[in-house]
Amino acid sequence: MRASVFYRIAAVLLLLLDAGHTSGYPWSDPAWAVDLGPMRSTHFYILGFDRTYWDFYVGFGLTISVILLLAVVLAWQLGGLPPESLAKMRGTAWTFALCFAAITVLDWKYFFIIPIVFSIVITLALTAAAWLSAKQEPPRSDQQRA
Repeated sequence: MRASVFYRIAAVLLLLLDAGHTSGYPWSDPAWAVDLGPMRSTHFYILGFDRTYWDFYVGFGLTISVILLLAVVLAWQLGGLPPESLAKMRGTAWTFALCFAAITVLDWKYFFIIPIVFSIVITLALTAAAWLSAKQEPPRSDQQRA
């Protein structure tokens, strides 16, 4: 398979993960009987702003949604590049894969089966794409003459 296929697979999975994460707002279920009142009512001042822990909770949750959307676009665009361009972007490809490997570890430690499975499969797709894109490097001009 080509690297572009794995990038497109990762992009679709990332989009599904992002949609699931965003639609889970406020990331708490009344059935869990978690009292969110203290998060909403405990105010503190930070650098001139009045905030609550709820503000941080929601802000970071929505930030993750935006960053996942960025990852969707990046994976889709990498999937559309010609092999020669992908070969030159090895650093980006491996950084992307390693980032999702780290996210997989964090999901394993702090979350539950759905994000864990998505992160594992996304990491595998990005790793396969990075591996294959490095192998698609065209011969250098001095090798072409030989």
